Amino acid sequence: MRTEDVLAATATGLWRWDDTARTVTLDAEAARLLGLPAVPGVLRESAVRSHFHPVDWNEIYGVVNLALAEGTLAEARLRIMDPQGRVLRTVRSRSKPLPSENPDGTSFVLVGTLQEVVEPQPGAAGAHTPITGDWRRSREAFLLDAGRALAEARSTEEVLRVAASLSMPGFSPDGLAVFGIAGDRLTITGHHGHKPGDERPFIGMPLEADYPAAEVIRTGRAIYLPSPEEYRRRFPDTWPLADVFGRRSWAFLPLTVAGRTMGAWLAAFRHPVAFSPEERSVLTTVARMLAQALARAGVAETERELSLGLQRSMMPSLGPEIPGMTVAARYVPTGGGLQVGGDWYDMIPLPNGRIALVIGDVQGHDVRAAGLMGQLRIALRAYAAEGHRPDAVLARASRFLSGLTDAYEDGEETGPRFATCLYAEADPESGTLDIARAGHPDPVVVAADGSAMIRQTEGGLPLGVESDADYPTTRLTLEAGETIMLCTDGLIETGGHDMATGWLRLRPVLEHQTADLEKLADALVQAVHGPTSHYTTGPLADRREDDIAVLLLRRDGGIPREPAVRRATLQIAQAEPEQISVARQQLRDLLYDWADPEQVDAAVLMTSEMATNVLVHTDGDALLVVRATGEPGRRLLRVEVADGSDELPHRRRPGELASSGRGLVLMEMLADAWGVDPQGVGKAIWFELYESGPGSGADTDADTATGPDRPRDLGPRTAHQPQPSDQA
Repeated sequence: MRTEDVLAATATGLWRWDDTARTVTLDAEAARLLGLPAVPGVLRESAVRSHFHPVDWNEIYGVVNLALAEGTLAEARLRIMDPQGRVLRTVRSRSKPLPSENPDGTSFVLVGTLQEVVEPQPGAAGAHTPITGDWRRSREAFLLDAGRALAEARSTEEVLRVAASLSMPGFSPDGLAVFGIAGDRLTITGHHGHKPGDERPFIGMPLEADYPAAEVIRTGRAIYLPSPEEYRRRFPDTWPLADVFGRRSWAFLPLTVAGRTMGAWLAAFRHPVAFSPEERSVLTTVARMLAQALARAGVAETERELSLGLQRSMMPSLGPEIPGMTVAARYVPTGGGLQVGGDWYDMIPLPNGRIALVIGDVQGHDVRAAGLMGQLRIALRAYAAEGHRPDAVLARASRFLSGLTDAYEDGEETGPRFATCLYAEADPESGTLDIARAGHPDPVVVAADGSAMIRQTEGGLPLGVESDADYPTTRLTLEAGETIMLCTDGLIETGGHDMATGWLRLRPVLEHQTADLEKLADALVQAVHGPTSHYTTGPLADRREDDIAVLLLRRDGGIPREPAVRRATLQIAQAEPEQISVARQQLRDLLYDWADPEQVDAAVLMTSEMATNVLVHTDGDALLVVRATGEPGRRLLRVEVADGSDELPHRRRPGELASSGRGLVLMEMLADAWGVDPQGVGKAIWFELYESGPGSGADTDADTATGPDRPRDLGPRTAHQPQPSDQA
């Protein structure tokens, strides 16, 4: 009997679809099944396509591509439509896709059969077919949910947890395993539905072993085993390993990313699964999404490990304890990228027995910033170890960094980068700190009574801006129980803050400090990154995060029994009259919790007058010394301005049009007490204010207090009677 007779007797047609030539060849029976005249011929693809249901025609591409990848038959049920859009019949196609000779490898030639499928009559029980509209909709919904869940997974553990929770429409597996590759052997990345220890026989299995996962990794093709008999027939050597789990069907699919097979995925079932083309399509799609999710998670975990390694290598330990002092530090990288940046801190033992504290911030948040930071940190340690003073250390570091930023990468200039830095040389015995600052935020000093104040220090340009920049030095003294905080701008500005509002956010944290410096460091970071930070966002629209480095140094010693003394000193040079503005701000910071705001304004005005008179009427510099003593609400403020001139001020009565002469008049009106003290060289003019007014009982001593009966004039505080002068 001829093949043609058999095909005609079974109402089976032959067709050949050439995707490259866009033609379809049909025999007479195939043409009849498609609603065309029952004559053989070669038709254009568009003429045949119009007879298929659009959904079925679009789906057949996926079926064919899956069969091409797996080297199997492409099976599909296709609805044939008449010109009015009604379904004439349903045909089943069983075809073998063959790669075309097209060099791009995307086309194919499909050769196979078409046979009509008899649909059950209305009311009759028919066999369940997986190709239904409901099944398609549930499959699409499942794949969308699976893709979204896998895309959100950020680690390998999360990816495996999502894969184990997937519920596939109609054929959910109860056993899953992900195989990886280590050299020429298999590894188990993770599994679900098995007991602990069940994976041991498969760990370290050679890739040449007679095992489905190994063959999938070698060939890159999926393996479907619908029955135990099929498993035993194809893989007799490893069948005993699978038999003990009591499963009935298995699917091993390659995990492929960018053309590289990185492992295999096992889906095992306790019930028989035929692995129809639709079921294979779902499994293949899940395997592709799973491979991409595992690849993303692997890259993310590698980056995290790299960033942690960079942090560990670049962030030094605080080293040995400092006698009489306690140190704590924190570094928090920004939230994106490799989570490394240019912020750093360091503690360096010096040859003279002192300790150098360094904190800085290289411009940028990328790997290059981290690399520059590492180089700059090493250079600073080298210059400090040579015994240079703080100003010299920063000057040499600036010259070093300006040379680095002129480098080239891949033939292109990388562009200049700068760094801010604060270098403090601490003497543990005396508590003094010599500070040099290169464009960095000023330090904050927390007194023993909990009051926190920004300490203005002289500074220069950021490192790397100029190769011959100067960095003046400022000396501060920490009393027993006082703490100094050095930080980068990320601690202040993260969350949309500027320097002013960011400081207002941190001040309450510093003022409610605990005896544990480590807890204070954690509290500062939590104020910026913790849950409460969402309620303290700043006024700026830009809410970008920045790296954070913070360094805390406390001089040990019990809280003094007497009320703590707040003090501030400032040298105002003739060539720097703008320092008077700094003095006013420093005085306001020191009196931030003073009970009477009008007294604060009066103190600022008198301080400005005294400092200005020195610069205008003498040739020397002014030295400002501020002291606030006593309990809150009953404090005494004493402000003193000293200069090198022996010429004493003289109270005058200026006319309405006079441009000077009102300084002492203001002090007479505003101060609770004031006077002039002649010194060995020069003089010092001072005033005092009582927080609750004269005679409040504020703690004073015989050398500074005048009491309520003390006249508000030059009085006996002068060594001799003042001579007439234009000063004041």
